[in-house]
Amino acid sequence: MGTRRTGRELALKYLYQNEFRPGGLEEGWSLFQENTAMEKDIEPFSRSLVDTCIAKRDSVDSLLKEYSKHWTLARMTVIDRNILRLGACELLYMKQAPPKVVINEWVEISKKFSNADSPPFINGILDKLFKSAKVE
Repeated sequence: MGTRRTGRELALKYLYQNEFRPGGLEEGWSLFQENTAMEKDIEPFSRSLVDTCIAKRDSVDSLLKEYSKHWTLARMTVIDRNILRLGACELLYMKQAPPKVVINEWVEISKKFSNADSPPFINGILDKLFKSAKVE
């Protein structure tokens, strides 16, 4: 598995943990690093995803509400909600990888961490976001 995929998965795990243990980012990240086998070359990308997601959470959540018809964020599983947040942040704000690669990566991660219904759901919402936001 590539370092970017690993970084994405670690960012997802951190945000999942943070849903149940809200608190300061620095303290939470330090604790997460202590309990996770995180290689030095993966940490900057993973941390950047987390920082961006936390900083842009309100605007991203607003977009996700708009594009996920008939689904509230509270109704989504914690994993799916955070996959969508991370995917949206990577598409809209980070722009380090081509959008189609970003969408595919998050769909593949959803196959690993979520249920069988999640990949098409994740793909559909991120694709709508990509097309509507005209991400390049």
